[in-house]
Amino acid sequence: MSLGTLITVAPTGAEHAKADVPQLPVTLEELVKTAQSCEQVGAAMIHVHIRGEDTKPSLDLGLLKATVEALRSETNLVVQLSTGGSVHDPEENRLRVLEAMPDSASCTMGTVNFGDDVFLNRWEFIVSLHKGMQERGIVPEYEIFDIGQLASLKRLLDQHGLPAGGHVHVDFVMGVPGGMPGDAATLVAAVNALPDGATFSATGIGRTTLPVMFTALGAGGHLRVGMEDTVSYSRGVPVRDNAQLVARAAGLSKIAQRPALTPDEARKLLGVHI
Repeated sequence: MSLGTLITVAPTGAEHAKADVPQLPVTLEELVKTAQSCEQVGAAMIHVHIRGEDTKPSLDLGLLKATVEALRSETNLVVQLSTGGSVHDPEENRLRVLEAMPDSASCTMGTVNFGDDVFLNRWEFIVSLHKGMQERGIVPEYEIFDIGQLASLKRLLDQHGLPAGGHVHVDFVMGVPGGMPGDAATLVAAVNALPDGATFSATGIGRTTLPVMFTALGAGGHLRVGMEDTVSYSRGVPVRDNAQLVARAAGLSKIAQRPALTPDEARKLLGVHI
């Protein structure tokens, strides 16, 4: 069990529309301000989806590079780019994300029904992401939407070796319609199926946020929070901003006697080159 808690903020995502959620950070200026405020209250890593000028999800390489540069310049956070984009992005655009050279990037370990859509992750694509990160020294975070995807992770490691940084860290994304439920029993089962030596974060979508958070802390895991995953702070109460969600996670981590890790402590945990 870690003596501290890695808190990742996922501030934007690809699902919510700015028109529906005005407080959602979508411009580079908004994203940097969000990152700074979240770092101040306990975040150590930021999981980034970018938006274009039309506020819609984008994988524009120039904007990705500018985002990585700005976040490194204005914060000390570990910068993680999503390679998931939106469910409609082609594989070649998702692979090109690595050219922005973030500290970390996501690697989703299988295809999953995503509400009414399908989030496609073919085996060949997963291998290409894994190898691309090995070659560039980018530390992956393996996203797990269903327990069976842990078998794919073990297959990947057996066939293609350890990731850049030498440490395996996963994020359990729970409560997505079509994926594993966000409850204590499922999270415990998933933790028991982890590869030896791996660490984990957990994300509860929507109303599963708190059950997943409490269980993850009790099981020695880490936390991802943010407006990508929920726009409600409590029943009938909208989230004010991402820092509000990070502050709650940091407060609960302190109560659990596993206070929030600093960004440099997170780098050491994940194997990110300092």
